[in-house]
Amino acid sequence: MSKPFLAVIPDFITDDLKPEREILGDIAEVVALGAHSEEDLVGKIDNADVIMLYHDVSLTRRTLQRLVRCRLIVRGGVGIDNIDHRFARERGITVANVPDYGSEEVADTAIAMVLALARGVHLMNSRLRSGDGDWHYHHAVPLVRLRGRVFGVIGLGRIGSAAALRAKALGMDVIFYDPYKPDGYDKALGIRRVESLEELLGQSLVVSVHCPLTEETHHMIGAAAIASMQPRSYLVNTARGGIVDIAAIPDAIASGRLAGAGIDVLEVEPPSADHPLMVAWRDPKHPAHERLIINPHAAFYSEEGLLDIRTKSATACRRALTGLAVRNVVN
Repeated sequence: MSKPFLAVIPDFITDDLKPEREILGDIAEVVALGAHSEEDLVGKIDNADVIMLYHDVSLTRRTLQRLVRCRLIVRGGVGIDNIDHRFARERGITVANVPDYGSEEVADTAIAMVLALARGVHLMNSRLRSGDGDWHYHHAVPLVRLRGRVFGVIGLGRIGSAAALRAKALGMDVIFYDPYKPDGYDKALGIRRVESLEELLGQSLVVSVHCPLTEETHHMIGAAAIASMQPRSYLVNTARGGIVDIAAIPDAIASGRLAGAGIDVLEVEPPSADHPLMVAWRDPKHPAHERLIINPHAAFYSEEGLLDIRTKSATACRRALTGLAVRNVVN
């Protein structure tokens, strides 16, 4: 018997649709397209009643204007920069996200990158494996004690708060910059607020990025911002790729301005092999080879976190299809 609704997963999830079908299967046909570009969606998504979008493709005006009966687009994640959510609203399409799917995982990854870099774990492992030098701690000299050093959080949302608490547990002096956060969160979390990005960059041993990607934050951390950071500081980005201009990182590491960087998200994923960041990262003769950690947009991932995204996305779709109020609406 045919089902009244069509639920489409354009990207990222390609097989084993059991979580989605357990929640939606009685009322909707669930289809995964495995798309890698918006062009792959032509003629395949037009009749969707609900859409569960991840981060491999974008839904722009050209796709949204073809949707004839869509009630909801739910972004399986936090950032919504790959959806023209304003135009969706003009079309009467609700856009929601899943802001609480993997706060622990992303914060844990940010701290893991900080510790691997700031304690020399990644650097010493790389040098010993390559046979470069003797069996001695001086590969990583100089390292500094983290207790009492400043950990700067850009964007004090759910994940930024989780990272702040973890850094605080390490004994670090946590500061944050977030002009959109109401007063009082510094008191609640026991951390310090700064009034400008420049102030945060100038004070921090570690800068950890946790804000959304918007026109305002695009390339907010570039060559000029990095140049204003403390010498031999660390930069970690587990938020959105476009916030950091990664082309500035190799030279910053080579000059000693950055002692290391941890990058989970890139503006183009996967990046081209000839991108300056990738060239430096793969070159054993470049300082970034041992001082740069790159992950494939994986900070969100744990088995529990991935299941959370999928079940919360599907539940939002079910609410939309059955006439219930949708949570976490962003437009």
